[in-house]
Amino acid sequence: MTSRLEDHGVRFRPHLKTAKSIDVARIAIAGNFGGVMVSTLKEAEYLADNGITDITYGVTVLPDKLPRIAALVKRGIKIGVILDQVDFAREISRQAVDLGIVLDVLIELDSGEKRAGVFAESPELLEIGRALVELPGTRLEGVLTHAGHSYQCRTIEDIRKVAEEERMVAVTAATRLRAIGLPVPVVSVGSTPTATHGVSFEGLTEVRCGVYMFGDVMQSEIHSCEPRDIALSVLATVIGHRPQFNTALIDAGALALSKDRSTAAPGLAEDIGFGMVMDMSCRQRISGVTVGHVYQEHGLLVSQGPFPYHLLPVGSKVRVLPNHACMTAAMYDRYHVIVGDDDQHIASWPRINGW
Repeated sequence: MTSRLEDHGVRFRPHLKTAKSIDVARIAIAGNFGGVMVSTLKEAEYLADNGITDITYGVTVLPDKLPRIAALVKRGIKIGVILDQVDFAREISRQAVDLGIVLDVLIELDSGEKRAGVFAESPELLEIGRALVELPGTRLEGVLTHAGHSYQCRTIEDIRKVAEEERMVAVTAATRLRAIGLPVPVVSVGSTPTATHGVSFEGLTEVRCGVYMFGDVMQSEIHSCEPRDIALSVLATVIGHRPQFNTALIDAGALALSKDRSTAAPGLAEDIGFGMVMDMSCRQRISGVTVGHVYQEHGLLVSQGPFPYHLLPVGSKVRVLPNHACMTAAMYDRYHVIVGDDDQHIASWPRINGW
C-alpha cells in the first residue's frame, strides 16, 4: 500500500483502528510521512506515548473529549479532529480557548456512506469552513471522507466507481472552500477497497486505510486481497465430535472470533459463517468446514458434506480466518507473530483496547 500510494503522489496515513499496536504501526508508517489515524483517544494516547506525533482522530469530536485532546496538544502532538456541524465548531472553539489550545479541524464529508458528514455541494460546508477560520479556537485543516459503502461493492469495477465518487466529493468540497478564500491544505479520502483499486488520486493530498494490514475473508471476497494474504488467524483446538449431528466443537466462540457475519451479505462468493477453518499451518483449508455457530466459548464446526473427522481429531489444532479482522483482533491483548514454513514464533506484539 505504501508503494502504491507513493507511485500516485499522495501521502499515506495508515489507520490504526484495526491493529491498535505500536509494532504494527511502525511497519505501516515505514516509508511514509509518519502520520496515522485512530478511532479512539486511547489509541491516540498510546501511540503518542510510543513516539508518534501526527495523529488524526477519526470520530466526530465532542466537547467532553477536549481535555484529553488538549493534553496531547500540549505534549507537542499534532492531532487533527473532525466534525460536520457548525454548532460543534462553535462549542469546541470556546472550550479550546479555555484550555489554551487551537484545534486543527477537518470537515467530514458524506461521499455516499450516509453515516456522517456534510455534502460537498451543501451550504453547510461553507458555513462550517468560515466558522473554523473565524473562530479563535480552531484552524481549518481540510476536508476528509470515508467511502465505507465500498464494502457493499462486489466487483473491482464497482469499487473503482465508488473510489472516483469519493475522490470527486473531496476535491469538489476543497474547490468550493478555496473559491471563497479559505485554506484547504488537506484533502483526505480512504477505505481499503478504494485505496486498493482507485485509478485517479488527482486533487487529493492524503489517503487513509487500515484493514489492509491484516486482510480478512470479507476483504478477500470483495477483491481487496487474496485469501493467501490474510495475516490474522485465531488458533483453536478441536474439543469434541458430534457424529450424530455431523459437527464438531472448538474452544473458540463468540469471545474469540466475534459475531461478525459480513460474508453472509448478498452477492458474496461464500458465507463462511463465523470463520473459515484452516489447518494448523494456515496454508490449507479444511474443505467445506466453517464455524457455523458460536456460543460464548464454544465454536460449532459444520460441514457441507460428511464431516472430515479424520482430519480433525479431538485435540488437533486449527486456525480460523475471521470475517472481520478489526472485530476479531479486538478480542485480544496481543498478537503472536509466526514466520517461515515451520511457523516459528518470533514475537508477541501487545495491543490496546478501550476508549
